[in-house]
Amino acid sequence: MASCMDRNIGGKNMHMKRCLMFSISMMALLAGVPAAIAPISAHAAGRTPAAAPAGAATPQAPISGLYKALEQSEQSGAGIGKRSAMIAPLVDQAFDMDAILKRSVGLHYDQLSADERSALINAFKRFTVARYASTFKPGTNAVFTVSQTTEEDGRTIVHTTIGNRNDSAESATPIDYVMVKGPNGWRIVDILLDGHISQVAAQRSDFKTIFSQSGANGLARTLTKKADDFLQD
Repeated sequence: MASCMDRNIGGKNMHMKRCLMFSISMMALLAGVPAAIAPISAHAAGRTPAAAPAGAATPQAPISGLYKALEQSEQSGAGIGKRSAMIAPLVDQAFDMDAILKRSVGLHYDQLSADERSALINAFKRFTVARYASTFKPGTNAVFTVSQTTEEDGRTIVHTTIGNRNDSAESATPIDYVMVKGPNGWRIVDILLDGHISQVAAQRSDFKTIFSQSGANGLARTLTKKADDFLQD
């Protein structure tokens, strides 16, 4: 099984693409995804720009905050522990971990006790933070761009790209975020690679398999172990 830790697959951009999807997934299911292309505009694609509700934070806000933290992390020169501490609050604000886990685990998620659910969410958060801190380390030279928000098939989607400052803008990887507005404002509930590859769908089989074999505690242990591996970087 290939891992995001495999440094020699496809160069920096492909490594970054794989690691971005790995940020909320355990398995590198996207090996062989074709090279990224530049995103097309909302008008060219026939999309309708979405308007944020009056008085609410914009859908772009949590992603912009996360990207800023990742930029600061890679420019800080700090060790992975300090980088994790820089990123963690913004990951917590940006992602609706409960919603992502519910969709990934399936119906059994609603049957978990409060303690089981809390432990699983905490492990998932730690995993996500550790993955980001491991990916965006000093010297990564990532360039983050947040562009328009659109409505597609009833979903609010924020379009972004992540590239490398040493490469052309056309080589940047399109990363889109499916956003939902709840009591705590706009939060990410899915990530789309190249505009259509769903992170939640990609990880669902793996999460369900581990959950069926080892339960919520087993899935939490797996996520924690993976986070520990990343934090040794």
